[in-house]
Amino acid sequence: MTSVVDPTRTLVLGGARSGKSGHAESLALVEPVRYLATGRRNADDADWQRRIDGHRASRPTHWTTVETVTSLASVISQPWNGTTVVDDLGTWLTGMLDDAQAWERPRGTIAPAVDDLVGAVADCTSTLVLVSPEVGLSVVPETRSGRLFRDELGLLNSRLAAVCDRVLLVVAGLPLALKEPPAGFITAKGTV
Repeated sequence: MTSVVDPTRTLVLGGARSGKSGHAESLALVEPVRYLATGRRNADDADWQRRIDGHRASRPTHWTTVETVTSLASVISQPWNGTTVVDDLGTWLTGMLDDAQAWERPRGTIAPAVDDLVGAVADCTSTLVLVSPEVGLSVVPETRSGRLFRDELGLLNSRLAAVCDRVLLVVAGLPLALKEPPAGFITAKGTV
C-alpha cells in the first residue's frame, strides 16, 4: 500500500567543508526556494563577512534569502509553497548560546529554543532541508565551551533526526543515507 506523505524533511549532516551545504542545495527541487541563513554578520570579522557574501552570491538569484537566528522556528512554521533550506544549525546554535550567555551555564539552558525548533520541524508543512555539522566524530574538545557546543549540537541533531523523514551524512562530497523514508513514500519528486 502506498502512503502519501509529502513534504519531506531532510537533515544533511557533515563535517567542515564536506560538501553538506552544496548537497543540501541540490535537494531544493520544489520551487520557490526560501534559504534561511543562520550566520550572523559581524562587521569586526572581514573573513566571516566575505564567507557569508560568497555563500549568498553562489545561490541562484531567484531564491529568497532570509538571514535569521532567533526567529528560526517561527520562520520554519510559516507556510511556504516550495522548499525551505536552513544552513546551518551549528551557527544557529552558537547564536542561541551567545544570546542566552549560556557558554558557562549548565547544559540545557537553551532547551526551550531547541524544543521550539524541533517542534517547528516536526510540524513543517513544506519541503524542508536542514544542514548541520556533525561534531561527534572527533576528539573530546579541550575547553568547556567546546564540549558544551558538541553536546548541545549532538542532542539537537539526534532530536531532528528522529522527526526528519531522511537523514544524510556527507563525507568528502559523497552523501551516505543514514535514514530513508519507507518504500512507497511519495514526495514531490515521485515515489521513493
